[in-house]
Amino acid sequence: MSPISRRRFLLTSSGAVALTTGLSAAAARVNTARVVPGRVSPNERLNIAAIGVGGICRSNLRACASENIVALCDVDDVRAAETYQKFPKAKRYRDFRVLLDKEHRNIDAVIVATPDHTHAVIAMAVMRAGKHLYCQKPLAHSIHEVRTLTETARETGIQTQMGNQGHSSNEIRRLREWVQAGVLGQVREVYAWSDRPVGGDPWSDFPIMARPKDTPPVPETLDWDLWLGPARERPYHPIYCPTTWRGFWDFGTGALGDMGCHILDPAFWALDLGQPETVQATTTHWEPEVSEETFPRASIIRYRFPARGEMPPVTVTWFDGRLKPPIPETFEPGRTLGSNGALLIGDRATAIHGSHGAGDLELLPVSQRESFQEPPETLPRVKDGAHEQDWVRACKDGKPASSSFDYGGPLTEMVLIGVLAMRLQDRVLAWDPENLRVANVEEANALLNPVYREGWSL
Repeated sequence: MSPISRRRFLLTSSGAVALTTGLSAAAARVNTARVVPGRVSPNERLNIAAIGVGGICRSNLRACASENIVALCDVDDVRAAETYQKFPKAKRYRDFRVLLDKEHRNIDAVIVATPDHTHAVIAMAVMRAGKHLYCQKPLAHSIHEVRTLTETARETGIQTQMGNQGHSSNEIRRLREWVQAGVLGQVREVYAWSDRPVGGDPWSDFPIMARPKDTPPVPETLDWDLWLGPARERPYHPIYCPTTWRGFWDFGTGALGDMGCHILDPAFWALDLGQPETVQATTTHWEPEVSEETFPRASIIRYRFPARGEMPPVTVTWFDGRLKPPIPETFEPGRTLGSNGALLIGDRATAIHGSHGAGDLELLPVSQRESFQEPPETLPRVKDGAHEQDWVRACKDGKPASSSFDYGGPLTEMVLIGVLAMRLQDRVLAWDPENLRVANVEEANALLNPVYREGWSL
């Protein structure tokens, strides 16, 4: 449970990765010696590899079209087919370890866009190979994994970026500048909400169900063992992949893990929230067979944060599954809340924004807008709000990207302590972030660092 030490990192990062899948030792070996990342001239192109290329990675690769895409990896040939066709010259792999071994000298940086439960083992191998890393949100599946990745990124000195693309937007910087300039006054209440898992994109409309009992054959185009990765052994079923894995505890992090790193990001940064003192969840779960397997259809999670410097304590309440907070009194008649967004309620004014990076940011009440003067820009902007290109820039000039793991890690930890509360609903969890444990509910601590399947480790 304790944070990874420098000595432990150096010991575990020399030699081969302790992962086996029945492949030959040579194929499974990854060069994990500590490597100082090479600096690439701003005028040169990065050589980028991507792992998990069948979903959101398509947009990540489009955004990195200025660079060389040299290697692609996916365990599902059908899911990856479109990306393979887009980059016909890139070498193709199924096992990320083989890619890192074979392409070690050919790549500068790696994009990881696999399901949540495999983020950590892949990201760790990438960092130990000395390659710059872009990893999709949430950073990992468990809080212990997140803390370990964050500290390892510091140890290796690589350039990192978490895939919460809204953090590179101008709007999220405007909101932080509003708070710093006192536009909202003292903020003591934040409400955030999402229509997922029952709204949004099809891959977020995941099932709420017990574990399937039938065991259909594994498609020849899928390597189920590699897809399963460190998760507990279970038979293949099409309900898990390629799209609805987010709904299962063993693979995803639910609606909060899916959208929290987007919707809670603005408040987390603007209010310097850090980690909560307590968190409590209420959900729609009531059947044990279902609640032990999949996320609920809807939930409410309440975080309580202590005072931070001159900022007062603040309560952040999250709603999902199309549940929403009450309509603020500052709303004009007839106005309703959108499907995803947040409210930061201050004693002078309220800020409301949409999903990613404080998009559609507005000041309430409307009557204040006529006299409102935008405070001076004090925060540097990301050119064109281009999140992936900000990472590319960081890889070349060595200055951290907007959501490096030093920021993305603590944000993900905050989100995942809410996910943990969902598994122990109706209980107030007292969170001790320094020691990475729940101080008052011992059974919760076993969930902070789930046991990996045999043959897999960080």
